[in-house]
Amino acid sequence: MRSPSPSRPSRLPRPARLRGPRRFAALLLCAAAALFPTAVPAGATAPPPVPGTLQAYDIDSVFSAGVSSGGYMATQLHVAYSSTFEGSAVFASGPYDCARGQLATALNACMDTTQNLQLATLEQTTRDRSAQGQVDPVANLAGDPVYVFSGAGDSTVKRPVVDALADYYGRFGARVRYDRSTAAGHAWITPLGPNSCTVTQSPYLNNCGIDTEGALLGHLLGSVAAPGSGTGGSLIRFDQNLYAPGGSAAALSMGGEGFAYVPSSCAEGARCRLLVALHGCKQGYAYQGFGTRFVENAYLNEYADTNDTIVLYPQAAPTATLENPNGCWNWWGYLGDTAYARHGGKQIEAVMGMVRALGGGDTGTPPPTSGRTVLSSTDAEDGYVKAAADGSGAALGTLEDLSGLALGRGTDGKVNRSLVSFDTSGIPAGKEITRAWLTVTRSSGSGDPWASPAGNRLLVALRTGCFGGCAVEPADWSAAASVAGAARIDAFSSGSAVSTDLSAEALSALNRGGVTQFRLGFASAPAGTAYLFVNRDTPVTLTVEYR
Repeated sequence: MRSPSPSRPSRLPRPARLRGPRRFAALLLCAAAALFPTAVPAGATAPPPVPGTLQAYDIDSVFSAGVSSGGYMATQLHVAYSSTFEGSAVFASGPYDCARGQLATALNACMDTTQNLQLATLEQTTRDRSAQGQVDPVANLAGDPVYVFSGAGDSTVKRPVVDALADYYGRFGARVRYDRSTAAGHAWITPLGPNSCTVTQSPYLNNCGIDTEGALLGHLLGSVAAPGSGTGGSLIRFDQNLYAPGGSAAALSMGGEGFAYVPSSCAEGARCRLLVALHGCKQGYAYQGFGTRFVENAYLNEYADTNDTIVLYPQAAPTATLENPNGCWNWWGYLGDTAYARHGGKQIEAVMGMVRALGGGDTGTPPPTSGRTVLSSTDAEDGYVKAAADGSGAALGTLEDLSGLALGRGTDGKVNRSLVSFDTSGIPAGKEITRAWLTVTRSSGSGDPWASPAGNRLLVALRTGCFGGCAVEPADWSAAASVAGAARIDAFSSGSAVSTDLSAEALSALNRGGVTQFRLGFASAPAGTAYLFVNRDTPVTLTVEYR
């Protein structure tokens, strides 16, 4: 768990004779209702949950997930409390605080594309709020796993808006996995969904023939065991009023009841993770008898049983007024909550109260043995080597100072591999290394070496010590590695990219007494000119987490 941060403080009915700003707001809400069609929920009644209270468990990591308005809330939680949330999974929503407190912006820029959502401004707002302490330090987002999903059939939150979410997280160095592979409509995608893949209709639970929960949880958690039955634990129904600022959940457009699925392993004392799962509009327990359909059919409880994961299902609720008739989460500032996307946001603080009650978040001082070290590569020992595809004729690259470290096949027909060195004696002694990854920044390039041949991979090899001498030399092109497949860097065309986590073997091979060297190179030589340069202005970094 991360170190805690300091706490901070159907169709819409036509109203009669509305004029001026009230009439404008009503028209916008009618437009929103058209984008979220009303349908009468149908389906089998789920077994009744067990009444109870939230109790503290042994939680070592916390993640958020959500769809549509719940996706926006999942991102708000992750960004506002990134010292608590270590990653997020989002279906069909856009970047952090996209609406900027305006319903018109929410409709026209953050669902539709008739208005520019101004991504650079959203990024700067996040950085400014971080500097002012209104959200946790943005540095926490670097390396965090983020799963993003957009269906080609989603006309409610259009594809460019979701693209912007992936871009937003990439600007902070998060490890984004973006699934754009289906023609899904606007929905949470689940094998238990009663709807076909492409529709947009209640209950907004669509079956696309894929296991998105396995994919998102695998990305968030690193790996997952096969799902179970989803009946190996308890579904607890609890009072949300206990966590609402002011003591009234209804005053925040939240339901009186929330739910938490607790596997038996967690109840019996196992160390567990916590996933906060946020439904979308018209999917809350209190919305027109919708009940527990999202809770029961999101296909999260099945994975929770076999992966020591508690799933918290907070509940938004509709208002009796035009503020929020569809029971959406607050991502545009309704009910006058100007802090809705940062510390002090009423719904955010209510959910954080639930997280803390379950044993996640800043419930106390974290163990002093936990920490993170970020090491920059040693410039004097970095460089690149070029050779024929078979490794013959190896020679040192000469463009490092001008362009950076080369990877792929250059205009001279040679295949380039790059080496970066780190003084890993800087990792605190006596600590167990739990996770590590590389971050690289692209300087320039030509073509797509990941697509030549199709499915090409940029692999990271590790050497305890140095491949030869620690100063780069021609023989380093093919010198033996201590761990050949230490990590992988997926395709990126600009900015920074984060590798997959180093393998367990690679973590063990990090040289705690001196230098560790990494060699980056494509698994297959590109058929033609296709290359990129990294590290010209921004050093490669190695982030190491330990306890």
